[in-house]
Amino acid sequence: MKNRLFLSIRESCARVAQKAESVRINQHLLSSYADQLPVNKALNPVMDTENHFCEDPEATLAYFMVLDCINFGSGWFTDLQLEPGLENGYFTIASRLKKDFQRRGCYTAEFLQKIGPETCCQIFGQTAESPMAYRLMCLFASALNDLGGLLGDEFSGSFQQLVAAADKSAEMLAGILLRLPFYRDHFPYKNDEVYLLKRAQTTASDLHIAFKGSGFGQFEDIGNLTIFADNLVPHVLKVDGILTLRPALESKIASGQELTSGSDEEIELRACGVHAVELLRQEYAGRGIKVSSQGLDYLLWNRGLDARYKVSPTHVTRCVYY
Repeated sequence: MKNRLFLSIRESCARVAQKAESVRINQHLLSSYADQLPVNKALNPVMDTENHFCEDPEATLAYFMVLDCINFGSGWFTDLQLEPGLENGYFTIASRLKKDFQRRGCYTAEFLQKIGPETCCQIFGQTAESPMAYRLMCLFASALNDLGGLLGDEFSGSFQQLVAAADKSAEMLAGILLRLPFYRDHFPYKNDEVYLLKRAQTTASDLHIAFKGSGFGQFEDIGNLTIFADNLVPHVLKVDGILTLRPALESKIASGQELTSGSDEEIELRACGVHAVELLRQEYAGRGIKVSSQGLDYLLWNRGLDARYKVSPTHVTRCVYY
């Protein structure tokens, strides 16, 4: 897989798009879609500092490594006690982690190794009286324990050493993170193996944006990232007409029925989202606009926060991958 990780995502998602039965990419609409999108936003991603910790460089590195370690749980977000003024589960988690970093200071490997669900409840403002929210806090604690163990066992407890070991390569950083089980976002599909690896890529992207491409955020292959396959970007592409869903799948999503992680329908939604954005990137390249899939993910994910995309629900999957 060395030097082929991101290519494996692209190739396997393209194969899913060819075989998909429940999701179709409307390729004939991509040209007009490219005309409509404010592509300049994709060319200049900017980190939101209101909800993210962006202060001392070493603490900022630790913050984003920790945040991306628990950047999952969208299937549980409706069960969370949200931060007042925020209607988004992700920003609730990010902002409360920011407050804890400001209050507690930079997390250490030892702290991460020992953290339990009750401490996660304290940090993220949840209670054991809410079974679904508590289940997510248990998963957060397990993920953080694994990260603390990796840091302690292989990198002398140092976030800086972990990133330095990636040698300015987003692909190498993803490969290191894949030593942790919650990052191994790949599944069998119709006698094939599909690689999605949303969170293994998000860490490099967040560091790149937060550090403006330098220091801890310098990755020479950052342009090789794909989009980060979750439930929001495919939803945006569906609402915008780029993805068409079979009525049975449309009905499941509309009724809030959970899609099993690794099921054909769930894989097709995410993989077709990845491939559709690859085709969109190629459309821009044909116009002489060199935009990365990372930048298009930034554009489309933030587009999904607009009110018109909240009228209909995203698909629900409870898993540790997004």
